[in-house]
Amino acid sequence: MNRRIQELIDFTKEKFGLENYYLERHSLSRNVTIFNETVYTLCMEWFPNHVTEQEEDGSNPDGTAVIEINVDTRKVESAIFVMGKTYVKDGVTFANLDTKTIIKWIERETGLTYRKQFQLHKESEGEIQFKECFEGVAVSPSGFIDVKFNQVGKLTSFSIHGQFPSKEIINEETYTLSFETVEHLAKEQLKLVEFPSYEQKKLLPVYAVEEIYVTNDKTSTIPFEIIADVRSYLKIDKTIYWDEPITEPFERKEISWIEDVTAEQAFSFEPSPVSFPITKVEQDKCIMAVNNFLRQEYPNDTGKWMLKTLHRDKGYIHAIVRANHQDNRVFQRKLMMMIDAGSLQVVNYMDNKPMLEIYDQFQAADKVTITKEEAFEKIKELFELTPYYVYDFEKKQYVLCGKMDCEYGVNAENGEVISLDDL
Repeated sequence: MNRRIQELIDFTKEKFGLENYYLERHSLSRNVTIFNETVYTLCMEWFPNHVTEQEEDGSNPDGTAVIEINVDTRKVESAIFVMGKTYVKDGVTFANLDTKTIIKWIERETGLTYRKQFQLHKESEGEIQFKECFEGVAVSPSGFIDVKFNQVGKLTSFSIHGQFPSKEIINEETYTLSFETVEHLAKEQLKLVEFPSYEQKKLLPVYAVEEIYVTNDKTSTIPFEIIADVRSYLKIDKTIYWDEPITEPFERKEISWIEDVTAEQAFSFEPSPVSFPITKVEQDKCIMAVNNFLRQEYPNDTGKWMLKTLHRDKGYIHAIVRANHQDNRVFQRKLMMMIDAGSLQVVNYMDNKPMLEIYDQFQAADKVTITKEEAFEKIKELFELTPYYVYDFEKKQYVLCGKMDCEYGVNAENGEVISLDDL
């Protein structure tokens, strides 16, 4: 075994008091952060000494410690004891189950500062959750820290996910947005959408707000969808046309999401191919591959599809394609094609049509009797504008924004204000 991996294993064993455990298996993986940095992680599965074989269904036995550690910083990314059972000897224990003690431990473990980079989200019996922040202001994409412990205070689960940015990449400002100054944008974000009501088996026309971030200087907006998916996209926005279909049928190939990562790659911090920009040559070949695929699988649909974006993911380039004609329904028709990064040919795809067909059995929406203006007046007091530091992929820094959202909508059939959570 690689000497440095052995050092990490020994370090983990001592840190978590795994005297009563043996290492069953370990593996390396890598991912790319929103800052386009490659992070290598060592994942270890430690079985309790009294366990001699794996469960029949292949799952890990109760009490197994699944621990992931950053190869470079040695910081723990997650440590989960299966089913909340732990057999550690002198492991992590929180005396008196005190929140302050837990916060101090998190600060030591992560190097983060409470209230500056993370803040309390919620507490329940045996669990405390924290959210990422910057100087108390929420951050997007958001991160979290989750800590679970048993009745005697022994750690049973810890996980941290997010970027927790340093001051250098944050464009600090004083928040000046008010709803009055962005009311015109709020009105634009109110859309008539058909929501499926599973209870009534019908589509309900509802005026609802599409979440969006408005920059503090009011000069631009950042769509919520881009941030929710946390990756860098290459925008294409090209409608695909063709003259002739391709008669030969498309054959799906199996997709492999598991990447073999070597110790040499991990310790030399080799950048993941996912971090490389998509070149102009690759872009052109991907557009051609999407065109050929549509000619095969959707031969009569020339001009009906738009290639929206391309992005890399473990050995593939994903192409997101949307139907040019969109109705008012809450879920829209979409294709995702997996293009092999080597051959630059489409090897597999996903179409959300089967999911959307469920709604074809629903009763159609009734007649709309309320105008957008009337709906806006009914809920404008219920809009929320919350300060957020949002990562701007183009500027490569966090900018202060207001997240515009509303948990309520207006039933366009009768003008009733309804909670969107109830739909």
